[in-house]
Amino acid sequence: MITPLELTLFVFVLITAIMTALFRDVLASIVIFAAYSLGLAVVYTFYRAPDVGLTEAAIGAGITTILLLLTIAKTTRPRHDETFEKINWPAAGVCGLFALVLGATMFAFPAVGDPNAPAMTNPDVTVYYIENAYQETGVENAVTAVLAAYRGFDTFGEAVVVFAAGVASLIVLGREVFA
Repeated sequence: MITPLELTLFVFVLITAIMTALFRDVLASIVIFAAYSLGLAVVYTFYRAPDVGLTEAAIGAGITTILLLLTIAKTTRPRHDETFEKINWPAAGVCGLFALVLGATMFAFPAVGDPNAPAMTNPDVTVYYIENAYQETGVENAVTAVLAAYRGFDTFGEAVVVFAAGVASLIVLGREVFA
């Protein structure tokens, strides 16, 4: 069952995604996109994936927003009398249908912390990690052992993405002349 907090987060993310696409003003779209990324980071953190949430916050809301703002600072912004873009109704219909299909699957997910969730009903994996993490990895914290050793490639991939985005940002900002 979806909690009111989950529903609020989903509605916030959905509204900011739609507003990002519909606003004609580029600066407004960038600011709303940053709010969208922060909303996604909160969703990931709520679902107990803080590593993904931090990556989304750093890259989606942080670096991407900075690069987009630098881009519009270096270009001219056309003035529009209209606030919103004209809606392409066939595309909106396809997106709406897709959102309905995704929304229908949301009720199939177990609640966060549900003792009947598939991950909780198979305690063998959890018990294995708790009993063997220190002996196999030498790391005292089981969560760190899972992220660094058992899921090492995944964690390494996330670290590479964050590092590459940081280096690219430093390169771009290093060439930037602020006068």
